[in-house]
Amino acid sequence: MIAPRTRRMSSRRSNLLGSLLTGAAYAALLALIAGAGVVSAQTPEQRAWDMLRSGVSQKNTGKRVQAVRALRLLPGSSEATEMAEAALRDRNPEVRIAAASALGLMGAKEAIPVLKKATFDNKPAVVLAAAHSLELLSDPAGDDVYYELLTGERKPAEGLIAQQMDTLKDKKKMAELGFEEGLGFVPYADIGFSAAKAIRKDDASPVRASAARALIKDSDPRVGRALVQAASDKNWIVRASAVLALAKREDPDLLPAISPAMSDKNQVVRFTAAAAVIRLTTVAARNKDMKDASSGSGRNRPIQAASMR
Repeated sequence: MIAPRTRRMSSRRSNLLGSLLTGAAYAALLALIAGAGVVSAQTPEQRAWDMLRSGVSQKNTGKRVQAVRALRLLPGSSEATEMAEAALRDRNPEVRIAAASALGLMGAKEAIPVLKKATFDNKPAVVLAAAHSLELLSDPAGDDVYYELLTGERKPAEGLIAQQMDTLKDKKKMAELGFEEGLGFVPYADIGFSAAKAIRKDDASPVRASAARALIKDSDPRVGRALVQAASDKNWIVRASAVLALAKREDPDLLPAISPAMSDKNQVVRFTAAAAVIRLTTVAARNKDMKDASSGSGRNRPIQAASMR
């Protein structure tokens, strides 16, 4: 119990603070204190959404690109689709490429109109990314773009071969290309991984990262444990690939292993982990609904929802 004298002293301090910080300043301080309590009470999913919302709005192009790329893990999310569509209008072509790729991998058929518009972008790489996504979404407009490029009816403003050479000379881009998924639209297709491997002969990380992705569909519990361990690897490419694989295994029990990665020192890992947390939280809720529906009806088991890409 607080003694009367202690309460009086606390009251004096509060009155003194109120006299020093009057009006709007005092109200702002109280709001800040209250807000701190709200932040600390956030769930991992709320924190993950805040991270992605902030990421796609960053001034730094690289951070925007990585945040937009992470959206590909969230098919069926209207907010994620809206963020990717907005990023398709970004001033930077790298962000637009990431957005176009993400929309296709998300299976966002509602984004077909904006992807069609993107096929007239002034950057060939954006056009190809949009065409590839349209192909993934089974829209003939994607094939139309490929035909136009093949026959020479569409004249790109800059040569694709020149872009290819620039990328091959950039080790950082090659490392990202070796890690990134869904780049079938790139003219040199699967050269990404092999080139990254050749450039970094002294580093086995691209090989291990590729192995992590290849294990996505392996249901062996030992594989799950190995991926959890890889999520703490010293190399960011391996960590990011492991988190991606854990997310795509769609096992909500792995959520605790992914959440810490939202504080990773590498932004690719952080954004990938944020999307992974949202994905597995969604899977957990879906599984619970299906279980409740099944136990409530006593009928045949419900048809399992289509797996996320």
